[in-house]
Amino acid sequence: MRRPGIWLSLALLATAGALAAVALRGPTPARTPGDQAHAIAAGLRCPVCNDLSVADSPAPLARQMRETIASDLRAGKRPDQIRAEFVAAYGESILLTPPRRGIGLVAWLAPAFLLAAGLMVTLAAVRRWRAQPSTGDPAPAVANAADSKRLPAAHRRLLERALAQLDEEDRS
Repeated sequence: MRRPGIWLSLALLATAGALAAVALRGPTPARTPGDQAHAIAAGLRCPVCNDLSVADSPAPLARQMRETIASDLRAGKRPDQIRAEFVAAYGESILLTPPRRGIGLVAWLAPAFLLAAGLMVTLAAVRRWRAQPSTGDPAPAVANAADSKRLPAAHRRLLERALAQLDEEDRS
């Protein structure tokens, strides 16, 4: 007997594993100084523009910040040192990605928790769905009629009437 639920579970598990591997690996590191400068600028919010990165902003201040980043890289500073200098000058709001500590940790962990909760709800719904008898098969109805002693009297009478009507419809 084939079990499609197992194959679906394995496929979902493989997909989740692949997504986790890609997420943990992160972006590829920049190789050239120009790529490094762009990567740093792309992670900084432009203080003048609304929700644009320093790399994408046409503002004169963003242009100055890009030049500062490039000159700092040429001077031998590491990318994390450059980011730290901008955070010291403008505050943590200059970063486009939230820090992985404090309240910013919620932004990093919430998607994983929501995904896990969604998977658990979906799994519970599928199990509940598979446990219900199908309406097209008369065998579960007969089996349920045999178990009708557990039903309250009013429900048992309704079930008996429904089964009698089905029998009459089948005869005609």
